[in-house]
Amino acid sequence: MDNFTFHNPTRLHFGRGQIEQISSEIPTDAKVLLLAGGGSVKSNGVYDQVKAALSERTVIEHWGVEANPDFDTLMPAVRICREKKIDWVLAVGGGSVLDGAKFVCAAAPYAGDPWSLVEDFGSSITSALPLGTVLTLPATGSEANSASVISRRAMSLKLPFMSPHVFPQFSILDPETTFSLPPRQVANGIGDAFCHVVEQYLTFPTHAAVQDEFAESIFRVLIKVGPKTLADPTDYDARANLVWAATCALQGLVGCGVPHDWSSHMIGHELTALHGIDHARTLAIVLPNLLEAQRATKREKLLQYAERVWGINAGCEDERISQGIEKTREFYETIGIPTRLKDYEVTADVAPIVAARLAGRGMGAIGEHADLTPDRIEAILRAAA
Repeated sequence: MDNFTFHNPTRLHFGRGQIEQISSEIPTDAKVLLLAGGGSVKSNGVYDQVKAALSERTVIEHWGVEANPDFDTLMPAVRICREKKIDWVLAVGGGSVLDGAKFVCAAAPYAGDPWSLVEDFGSSITSALPLGTVLTLPATGSEANSASVISRRAMSLKLPFMSPHVFPQFSILDPETTFSLPPRQVANGIGDAFCHVVEQYLTFPTHAAVQDEFAESIFRVLIKVGPKTLADPTDYDARANLVWAATCALQGLVGCGVPHDWSSHMIGHELTALHGIDHARTLAIVLPNLLEAQRATKREKLLQYAERVWGINAGCEDERISQGIEKTREFYETIGIPTRLKDYEVTADVAPIVAARLAGRGMGAIGEHADLTPDRIEAILRAAA
């Protein structure tokens, strides 16, 4: 196991009725920017609960944050923070709203070009407004981490950034706020969380027993409760376990002291930027073919994954690896996420374009061994056609 420092400053309030905790988290004299998406939180009762909890504060609202939050959508919120001297930002929504709020919090006090905060992957961030979140879609883990992904559609870009300054100070996770989500969004959340664990686990052994078994337990929970919560959205226990699994998948503990990959995400971001495919669905397109391409360097962990997660013990090693990869593809298909480019009306012609775009941004050798070169990235996408 490698050396690591772990610190997660986000206070999590989990369970029914926890939105009221906002009143004890944000000072009564604070001026708050409420950042939200398309308005579904008004129809499911979340908005009313949030406003009640904020009743003594000055609240300014900014709506319209879309999936894959866009720079041009967020900049008016940045200007509001500056002009109105906002003290706190409260994000109410799914991972995209939370990611957008992190950008707003970092950009508001920044004197330079806000886009540079994304271009340098967050290295220029030295301060940020305090952030609270109310999660309504389990998927990204953004409610308990320091990461964000921002799109700039005018430039066909989608880029991640990280900074310890944008950890939420608190997050509310009430599973009941997710009951009204469309099945597609729930499936996307399941698929996204699953791949988050893959990126931190399916690399090579480092004798990190706690991290491995924690990761494997999250896999098994997602495999079990994913289909169950899709079939019965108001089963509180199933949905609660999904919400918590998605948070645990990317709040830091799984990835402590172990190598990370993240190449499925880097490739997937390009497919979203070019074709608007849902983030989780780009991961489903890339992941099975990437695992096949990397079966030699990931061999030991693929065997461990096949046995411990999928219960595959019979057959030679190569057969067990193949079965584990196929089970991964089947899992995505089972929860309603197609795994081929053709399912999204995209051809293999996209393969060299994605490879060239990554190389042009200095990502011409990605993965835990930095061995996924443009030629190999292109081959992975051609295999996904």
